[in-house]
Amino acid sequence: MLRYLPFLLVLAVWIYAFIDVLNTPEKEVRHLPKVVWVIIVLLFGEVLLGPVAWFVTGKKRRPSGGARSSRGWVAPDDNPEFLKGLEKDLDDKRDES
Repeated sequence: MLRYLPFLLVLAVWIYAFIDVLNTPEKEVRHLPKVVWVIIVLLFGEVLLGPVAWFVTGKKRRPSGGARSSRGWVAPDDNPEFLKGLEKDLDDKRDES
């Protein structure tokens, strides 16, 4: 079983890269058209050159957890609109009592 592990790992990376290329929007693809990246990943996937090239140069990177994106998800306790809504709900409940 252990002798199949390298083959299975290469296959998993190959499939992941292929699906990642297909799911990445065209505007986030760098250097080459998306169709060319699909071909590169498929042709050079057995030796991991295609998937590694895709992960390193083909896809735009998003900022890591330290930098906040204005269009990304924000935790409820960091979201001013959510906190204002909670305050409004508390005020409404106080008015009812």
